[in-house]
Amino acid sequence: MFLDTVTIYCKAGNGGDGAVSFHREKYIPKGGPDGGDGGRGGSIYFEADPSINTLIEFRYNQHFRAGNGERGQGATKTGASGKDIIIKVPRGTVIKDAESGGILADVFDYGERILIFKGGRGGRGNARFCTSTRRAPSFAENGEPTVERKLRLELKTIADVGLVGFPNVGKSTLLSVISAARPKIADYHFTTLSPNLGVVRYDDESFVAADIPGLIEGAAEGLGLGHEFLRHIERVRLILHVVDVSGSEGREPFEDYTAIRKELKNYSEKLYDLPEIVVANKTDLVAEEKQITDFEEKIGKKVFRISAATTAGVKSLVAATAEKLKTLPPLAPLEFVKHEYETVDKNFYKIEKKGDVYYVTGGFVEELARSAYLDDNESFAWFQKRMRERGIVDELRKMGAKDGDTVCVLDLEFEFMD
Repeated sequence: MFLDTVTIYCKAGNGGDGAVSFHREKYIPKGGPDGGDGGRGGSIYFEADPSINTLIEFRYNQHFRAGNGERGQGATKTGASGKDIIIKVPRGTVIKDAESGGILADVFDYGERILIFKGGRGGRGNARFCTSTRRAPSFAENGEPTVERKLRLELKTIADVGLVGFPNVGKSTLLSVISAARPKIADYHFTTLSPNLGVVRYDDESFVAADIPGLIEGAAEGLGLGHEFLRHIERVRLILHVVDVSGSEGREPFEDYTAIRKELKNYSEKLYDLPEIVVANKTDLVAEEKQITDFEEKIGKKVFRISAATTAGVKSLVAATAEKLKTLPPLAPLEFVKHEYETVDKNFYKIEKKGDVYYVTGGFVEELARSAYLDDNESFAWFQKRMRERGIVDELRKMGAKDGDTVCVLDLEFEFMD
């Protein structure tokens, strides 16, 4: 089964908490604090795997959580780091934030390992808080927590050439003739339900061609199957626009051609502007030469006349395609502005007075509160000292705070003491 879009949930590991420990050894009665730092949380990476060509593996496995860092230990031992997760995906997978649609990465090259979410930082142990005036700190720092994110993975096939056209115009037959690919071929519409890739060899060179499932009028708006697979030709360098010039399906070739061109334009101006070779297929079924020359005059372009069924003209088409590709830029990753998640300004704080209560909020106090055990007296004293050094206490005083007034920092309430 082919699956090219999927939603998954990822969470990097939390950082481990710092340790509170004191050195205890015979003949060393006052060894001092020796609590180690917490370990780093595991990170989440994505990597292209050449053995995968669909996202089907994510259909039933959608939650990925890296390991949390372990708590620090005595003797200033740092806790073990959490286990990283490497998520294997097909080459050409675009990783997006599911909420905003912003692109985080384009997994383009095999072997490339892309960091998507970094693990949380480990908290500092009490040995780190030892100073000339604080000789035996009985508190440590909590590890940095992480947030679970919802991602959307979209597979955009990586191919040099994209075969497009209405259903049953002979795209699959052509691909089977010019490469070793064996797509399903039958005399009815929509036999191809997923993109098929084939390596086409010409002299000492080769290129990859993709047979894109049949488009119909209105595909860009979601009609038929084509809208599901238009994304797969976003990367191609050259389009082979295959048209049934014989009209064997009861359609007019020129109308087919203009309808597909319209769908490409409606979906993306970039697709519409891609170089194009028009392939007039099923020439073996054409009763009069005038059918082909009339078609050429209407579209204003020279067409390649072939019969995929008899292979007539196919070698010339492959040669022309290979020569055209030499003049075009090589395949490259998508150009995009990387989506950045909103981060907390760790220097910002705000004080608001509501009734008789003063509320202190902002990234500074959130980070400070995360770093301390607020139910520990000594740790809370350090917390208040940092607030005083930052000028928060002075600002509370300027706003009218007096001894005994209630100050609320996050979920913690305490009395103001000047």
